[in-house]
Amino acid sequence: MKKILLIFFALATLISCDKTEKKSVKPHKSMPLTVDFGFKLNDYNIVEDTIQSGDTFGSILEKQNLNGNQVYDIVAKVKDTFDVRSIRKGKPFLLLRTKDKTNKLQAFIYQPDRLNYYIVDLRDSVVAHKRTRPVKFVTKTIAGALNGSLSETLQNLKVDPALAPKIAKIYAWSIDFFKLQKGDKFAMTFTERFINDTIYDGVDSLKATYFEYKGKKIYAFPFSPDGSTGKQQYFDEEGKTLKNFFLKAPLKFVNITSRYTKSRFHPVQKIWKAHNGTDYAAPTGTPIMTTASGVVEQAGYTAGNGNFVKVKHDRTYSTQYLHMSKILVRRGQRVTQGQIIGKVGSTGLATGPHVCYRFWKNGVQVDALRLNLPTSTPMDSKLKPKFMEQMLPLKKVLDSVSDVKFRK
Repeated sequence: MKKILLIFFALATLISCDKTEKKSVKPHKSMPLTVDFGFKLNDYNIVEDTIQSGDTFGSILEKQNLNGNQVYDIVAKVKDTFDVRSIRKGKPFLLLRTKDKTNKLQAFIYQPDRLNYYIVDLRDSVVAHKRTRPVKFVTKTIAGALNGSLSETLQNLKVDPALAPKIAKIYAWSIDFFKLQKGDKFAMTFTERFINDTIYDGVDSLKATYFEYKGKKIYAFPFSPDGSTGKQQYFDEEGKTLKNFFLKAPLKFVNITSRYTKSRFHPVQKIWKAHNGTDYAAPTGTPIMTTASGVVEQAGYTAGNGNFVKVKHDRTYSTQYLHMSKILVRRGQRVTQGQIIGKVGSTGLATGPHVCYRFWKNGVQVDALRLNLPTSTPMDSKLKPKFMEQMLPLKKVLDSVSDVKFRK
């Protein structure tokens, strides 16, 4: 029995030793090689931080055991490439130091934005470089239907919602965004930027789009009629400009609370009377735009209108903007389409913050929403073939993606 116990103990010891040996020879996992800013970061002791209030290039370097004279010499040597006074609070920087006991500073890397960075290299001789990360452009085409605001709909489709105001600006002359409804369809082709292939950097440009509006598809394609400047305008599929003489409204993304009518119960005066304008509700301080270029004919205050501005556009048309909290233009001033001329308020006879937009044609107040307003100068017929050549492939892709998305 004693012999059996001794044999069992010996076997258990051998097994235990075998396990110990296997554990001791297990290979050590090395850290994956990380290369960025042109450095093998694994070779350095790295300090990652952001510029704080009161920080200067000199104060950061002095904390790395560099004295004032050394810092002065570094600044003098890099001044033609890197202006040390340009560093700004909140911007990230890296310090690359040796891994030995000295922790000697090898490089200072400053990132003013996600795309660009500066390197002050201290390894051999002091030298500075400005570098730009590689950017890749990816083209996407999507189709969707409005569900909430345009921004919300784009976000749900995993598209940068910052694209929404760009689209609204393109269609400002042809679509009244107050009248878009849930379920209205759209499609768009756009390019997105990626830094170093992986870091998303937003939408770069809109190449083509359409929106359903009152049962009709309104297309928009960028084109540069003047090749020398490269300035782009937007045209529909027939080469007609989307930019009209008048904007559809003096505000962006707000609600119509009262329309032009010959009989309306006035909420302040408590009587029935004509309402010769369109009321757009918006928070106090919202910018008010002039809907077309012209000259400020009146800018002032009356008991009924409150603070108001009237703009004469030509011999035929004038517009007026009432109840402002603040007037930003003066009488006789030339204004351009889309220029901010005042801020929404509730001055005069008003129950809440809004702008009453009034429109004159040949000296008579009319309903701006029912007018067939003049358009801008059409495309030169000589440019039409070039435009069609660019537009047709883009339209084909838009329609194809749209057909797949909304196929019944």
